Amino acid sequence: MLVSKHWLQKFFETPLPESEALGAAITFHAFEIDGINSKDGDDIFDIKITPNRGHDCLSHRGIAKEVSAILKIPLAHDPLSETPVLAPVTDKIKVTIEDADFCPRYIAGYIKGVSVGPSPEWLRRNLESLGQRSINNIVDATNFVMFNIGQPVHAFDAAKLAQKDGSYSIAVRAARAGEKMMALDNKEYAFTEAMSVIADAYADVAVGIAGIKGGMPAGVTESTKDIIIEVANFAGVPVRRTAAALKLRTDASARYEQVLAPTLASFGMHLVAELIQKIAGGEVVGFVDMYPAPQKEMQVSVSLEKINNVLGTSLTGAEASDVFMRLGFAYKEEGDVFDVIVPSERLDITIAEDLIEEVVRIIGYDKISETMLPPLDVVPAINASFNATEHAREDLMARGYSEVYTSVFAEAGERAVLNKVDSVLPFMRTTLVDGLTEALKKNMPNKDLLGLKEIKLFEIGYVWKDGKETLMLGTVSEKEAVKEYVLEVMAADSYEVLPLSTATNYKPFSKYPYMVRDIAMWVPASTDAQVVMEQIAKEVGELLQKISLFDRFEKGEKISLAYRLIFQSFDRTLTEVEVNEIMAKIAETLKAKGFEIR
Repeated sequence: MLVSKHWLQKFFETPLPESEALGAAITFHAFEIDGINSKDGDDIFDIKITPNRGHDCLSHRGIAKEVSAILKIPLAHDPLSETPVLAPVTDKIKVTIEDADFCPRYIAGYIKGVSVGPSPEWLRRNLESLGQRSINNIVDATNFVMFNIGQPVHAFDAAKLAQKDGSYSIAVRAARAGEKMMALDNKEYAFTEAMSVIADAYADVAVGIAGIKGGMPAGVTESTKDIIIEVANFAGVPVRRTAAALKLRTDASARYEQVLAPTLASFGMHLVAELIQKIAGGEVVGFVDMYPAPQKEMQVSVSLEKINNVLGTSLTGAEASDVFMRLGFAYKEEGDVFDVIVPSERLDITIAEDLIEEVVRIIGYDKISETMLPPLDVVPAINASFNATEHAREDLMARGYSEVYTSVFAEAGERAVLNKVDSVLPFMRTTLVDGLTEALKKNMPNKDLLGLKEIKLFEIGYVWKDGKETLMLGTVSEKEAVKEYVLEVMAADSYEVLPLSTATNYKPFSKYPYMVRDIAMWVPASTDAQVVMEQIAKEVGELLQKISLFDRFEKGEKISLAYRLIFQSFDRTLTEVEVNEIMAKIAETLKAKGFEIR
């Protein structure tokens, strides 16, 4: 999620630290920072929100709350501090919800006489800092509220909805098979009965894809005068399924997928109605709040003793209570037990261990002393299959084989897959042979790049044949055909200490083809072959992926050295002309040193 530092600063009177220090604090105590980019004098943080916090932290307010707790600086204002009263209630809008499990809450707000036009500069700047295109003041207001507190909001043009006796009717219902709608992205979407839509109930037409995107039939334009605002709560799983099926994932669906607190909807409605009146005028006619089963207050208790036992610490009650205060958690402390009233938006906190996690991450994992695990009372049982695979693996690697993992799916077999990955490989494999053969074929052209004289592969994996699952070992090389064996399990009394891997560095392969060139030369007998190799590498630069000495022999007072060079780029396909020019340059450099190019 992108977060603007300027936007974030609006939540605080205290100046925030420099961006690098702020990013480091967020990473250490909450979420990893993927990057910080400067844009028009603002710093934009790319924050990886963990799935368990998507319900409250896919917003600037959510990140501000985290920063407040981490840095121990108070919020200047919190848009979720006081539950708003949505008044007056209006009978100009009727709302029906077909499935309360899918839509636990739906709030509709009716505003008349708005003036649609360009957004004020501050609003455009905030949205554009996140890569959002400014559309108009009404749509921008709905987007601002979503990015500010995490609650998706949508506005309909009331004039485009059907009326009966001066009232409108909105329905949250299942789509009908074959029902279609032109969405605001100017694409038509066809629905199935497993999907849900927002419908103009009087006209019986879809005007939005529930939780995902609004429709053109009721889209807001410059001519719009009266609007109906939707602020709803939708179940995450159905929204995710519909978004995936339609290949239409939006900022709204991304938030609903993480599951939002129903209580958030009233804050969203209050904020968007207030903002629209401020920047577009209009008169609030009233609200309708369909909320059949209000969210229950969550209370979780944890004792100081349990906190310290789980963490292996000796924290005081004052230290634990300080964390809860910094997080904005209301609590009562009796003895050494904390009875915490969880904020309604924090759906991730349901058990004592969740509170303990909050304590340790805010205090800092670096404050937890290392503690050795106690010795086991019994010798652990040895997994025979694991023991066998480790021995086979070490033996084959010592003989120059490389391990591969190939697909367990196949075109044909005895056991069909119930939930197919695709229609090409609908069965479980009955042999390792096909996969190993294909792996050998794919790796042979890269032999020079890999620096290998021969490709030798092995795989340890399961096959499904003769009505059972069997662990197999397969090998293949350029000089030997594929061989396949049943891997015999090996019982053992205790685990052996196997050698550690000597690999120290890994790097990705380039997707572009490589080129191979050889160069040989006569040099004085005293010449160091390694020094010559380093001179060649220096001359070529970053396009040289590998260089190796593949031939050396003496003749009188001279030595013949032959090198193989592998050229490859990570951003383009090299040309013959380009590589030939480099080789000519290398030859001239070596000749200048008195070497005779063969």
